[in-house]
Amino acid sequence: MKSNFKKATLLLSGLVIGGKLFAQTPDSTATGTDYVKPFSGGSQLRTWSVGVHGGMLTPYTIFGTNGKQDFKNPTEQLGYGAYIKNQILPSLGIQADFLRGKVKSNNSQPDINGNPVYTQYTTNINWSAALSANITLANINWRHDKPFIQPYLTVGAGTMNYTPKITTPDGQEVNFKAGEKASINEVFIPVGLGLKFDLAPGVNLDLGYSVNFVQSDNFDGYNYGTTNDRFSYAHIGLEFALGSRKKPQMATHNPVSSMRKEYMWENQRTKTLLQQEIDAEKARNEQLRNDLNTTNANLAKLTTDSDGDGVVDVNDKCPNTPSGTKVDGSGCPLAKPVIYVTEEDKKVVKDAIKNLEFDLGKSTIRDHSLPSLDRVAELLIKKNFSLKLAGHTDNTGSKDLNMRLSKDRAESIKSYLVSKGANASRIEATGYGQNQPIATNKTAAGRQANRRVEFTLY
Repeated sequence: MKSNFKKATLLLSGLVIGGKLFAQTPDSTATGTDYVKPFSGGSQLRTWSVGVHGGMLTPYTIFGTNGKQDFKNPTEQLGYGAYIKNQILPSLGIQADFLRGKVKSNNSQPDINGNPVYTQYTTNINWSAALSANITLANINWRHDKPFIQPYLTVGAGTMNYTPKITTPDGQEVNFKAGEKASINEVFIPVGLGLKFDLAPGVNLDLGYSVNFVQSDNFDGYNYGTTNDRFSYAHIGLEFALGSRKKPQMATHNPVSSMRKEYMWENQRTKTLLQQEIDAEKARNEQLRNDLNTTNANLAKLTTDSDGDGVVDVNDKCPNTPSGTKVDGSGCPLAKPVIYVTEEDKKVVKDAIKNLEFDLGKSTIRDHSLPSLDRVAELLIKKNFSLKLAGHTDNTGSKDLNMRLSKDRAESIKSYLVSKGANASRIEATGYGQNQPIATNKTAAGRQANRRVEFTLY
């Protein structure tokens, strides 16, 4: 119980490492802007962003040849647009797009007599608005802290307002739709793909290509064939994440990196806490020895134990007892008692082993395992048994880490039993790491069997 109290005190006070206070949660200067505590939710990330772009509009698309289009010779024209996006999941965002520009092509398909109908068309896209799903690919990287390139796909639906003008063979340009309002409102479906490059925190270079399927054959002002019109847009632009610069952007955030850092920091915290407790105990023991030596010159005679049996020489009636021999209060060897371990005693231990669980990668005993360990403590107190605890692991992770983990888990059980009144001198805790498997480590079931703590009563 005393040891648990000291550990709690150390956790609350923190540790001074490298001139900084190292508490339960790493500070922002140590983690950088890319770190987000795992499973902390989207509130720790920037989910809203805006983008602007410009590029080339053309009737030519990757889904068809010029021979199937109403006009044979597409030309490239300038277009520009913007968008606002809400990243609702690491790989899925909802994006509202706006686009303006001009689409143009020459040399229409001939009529049934082989005569040219129009020399060219020019369609002004007055405005277009669409709502699309933006699917980000490969934003989770197991090798690097942060991906540099994020491929993406988009698909959506929207409406546009456009004005098509056609030029007849005699050079006259006329509106496709007669009347005062020559513009047309039409539904269209945008499908696209692209790459985003991480230029700076919250700033991405956007290279994209989209094909826009107009749900009519009026876009070019010429009803030819049976297919609807379509046009493509290749663009380059910039995306800017909205919100605090201290938060990373969800679409470019790599949660694997944060989990890896959290694991490393947790290991470092555990090692540092244990080492500080050991150093503090050594310092206190050394101070006690110094106090005893300086209080009285004759005190050394009262504290000398030549044979190391725990009884000082002035009271030792059996000096020079062999090392490791258990003795009574006068320093003489104890007669070894005959100990009988019944089947009922074995069942208590088996139940404790069966119910024993630890937190993942730690030596913390889970609460539901404690009642079974309480019964083991009662057995040790009642019958004065000795107990050997042997910790084992599978071969996942390094040998050194597994050795420490197996030892820590055995020691954790010992500490708990002692806190319940068991005799600490009768409990031995040893760690064997991954050196003594009882099953193959090539299967999940085998590795589960190898992660164990063995109890031996004697």
